[in-house]
Amino acid sequence: MSIEPPTPARPEEAPLVVELLAAQLEEHAIPLAPELLAEAVSGALLDDGRALILVARDAGRPVGLAFLSFQWTLERGGRVVWLEELYVLPELRGRGTGALLLQATLDVARARGCRAVELEVEASHARAANLYARAGFQRLDRVHWTLSMD
Repeated sequence: MSIEPPTPARPEEAPLVVELLAAQLEEHAIPLAPELLAEAVSGALLDDGRALILVARDAGRPVGLAFLSFQWTLERGGRVVWLEELYVLPELRGRGTGALLLQATLDVARARGCRAVELEVEASHARAANLYARAGFQRLDRVHWTLSMD
């Protein structure tokens, strides 16, 4: 296995990207209708100023991804990247693919003049938290809240 450096998803990869993201959402017990997931992926592929999907490939086959959303925030005084999802196929975890995706995310953030990269980790996902801590991320003592507008 030789993972290629992550690059933006190609439009023809949309079905595979949707499949990977569906697996990620299922793993985290986040319900999202398949058509809404496909719409979100389509929107990211159409406007990389709003969102960007980075894909790690093994022999051309997508095996992991990072879904980045770009935001303008007061707390950081400008543009930030929200690393919404970072997913690697379970059978390939622990081999550095997540670190490659994270580094590609940081490279995009720097190239686009972002002031920070922000993310959240479920309390039970120590492996992911360790990846981010090794990269220099700092844990914030906050609770994420949401209100669905559906």
